[in-house]
Amino acid sequence: MEERVPKIVDHAERRAHIAEALVRVAARDGLHTVTMRTVAAEAGVSVSLVQYYFGTKAKLLHATLEHLERRSVERWREKVRAAEPGSSTRAIVAGFLAEALPADEESRAHHLVWTSYAVLAMTDRELAAQPFVDGPNRRERELAGILADAAARGELRPDGDHEVEAARLLTLSHGLGTSVLVGQRSADDARAILNYHLDRLFLPTPPDNVG
Repeated sequence: MEERVPKIVDHAERRAHIAEALVRVAARDGLHTVTMRTVAAEAGVSVSLVQYYFGTKAKLLHATLEHLERRSVERWREKVRAAEPGSSTRAIVAGFLAEALPADEESRAHHLVWTSYAVLAMTDRELAAQPFVDGPNRRERELAGILADAAARGELRPDGDHEVEAARLLTLSHGLGTSVLVGQRSADDARAILNYHLDRLFLPTPPDNVG
């Protein structure tokens, strides 16, 4: 009799699969329609499996935000790796900020889910209790570190505060992202506004180092 080999379950992959199902439901029908049951149906799994991995709807929503954050960081780092050698820090920062703009289906879903979560958390104590601002805080610290390194290399205009600049730029990019999401302006117009502010933060790049 042939011995059966136990199936190895990739729990991280299964959690990601369920999170992506939530994103699809939210992008199609709105985050307010999300339930454990609608996500389970979208993912093609049982409600009990969703509950096993996430416990509550609030924890499922927060885990999805963390999943989207990881995907956003991965996309940005892939772009950095694909950039030409010697690309300027300014170009890297521009790419970092552009990740907050809903310029394609994936980034639109990310912005929609995070913004909707923040609005719901204003009146839902269980959602508000989740550390959902940890993601933006991580991005802010990472950007402040990039700006500090750029300042050390003499790429920024003097007398700037790296942490304040990081907060300002990310707040601006998120606000612009919302304006793109609701149709107030295009993603290209939003990028032009971001570039306007970056021009006032970074010193002109020498022609032989343009990224």
